Amino acid sequence: MSTTARDNGATGDQVPGGGAADREIAAVGHADLTPNTLALVESAFQERLEQLERHAEPGPVMVRCGAGAPLAFGRAASASGRRLVVVVPTHNGVPTMPPRRDRMATGELLNLADQARLLSYDPNHRDSCVGADERMIATSGLLLAVWDGSPSNGRDATAHLVTYARARGVPVEIVWPAGAERGTGEAPPAPSATLPGREPAEPSGARYS
Repeated sequence: MSTTARDNGATGDQVPGGGAADREIAAVGHADLTPNTLALVESAFQERLEQLERHAEPGPVMVRCGAGAPLAFGRAASASGRRLVVVVPTHNGVPTMPPRRDRMATGELLNLADQARLLSYDPNHRDSCVGADERMIATSGLLLAVWDGSPSNGRDATAHLVTYARARGVPVEIVWPAGAERGTGEAPPAPSATLPGREPAEPSGARYS
């Protein structure tokens, strides 16, 4: 597994790497998926990746390390033979210990990964995690979002990330299999501030079940 530092703060108008970035597939979604839903999402992801492979050159897939949807996506990427890029938090250039809720999932993702991409953000704060997801989305050519259609709130920002991708012309596909549900589990990162201009979007695009 290789390690790359890529903390460029890119926006949708400043995508480094040009064509290489267009081939990456980013994945985001709810962190509080039930164990049964994780299995459903993993299966749906793998099916979609295999469909994409039949119509385009296989490209790397990218997730921010953590439990829930990122882990399901990482497992599906590995099972489908796709290269996996895992985004790892750093502080002053040094990798940061993930929160307890994410440690087992992060360990598994790093074992599956072909590359760890270092990015400066605080995994314990919601706004910082949202910013990291935005930078990840801005360098991708497709976003797969595990989203039940609910609006963003003080903790979960999946609706905002879907809106963010669409506003920047990044294609979005919604993955919410039949029977999927969210649990209570451990809370996602605490909010650090209200983010201006982050409004929920209505779900659209393909659904896979």
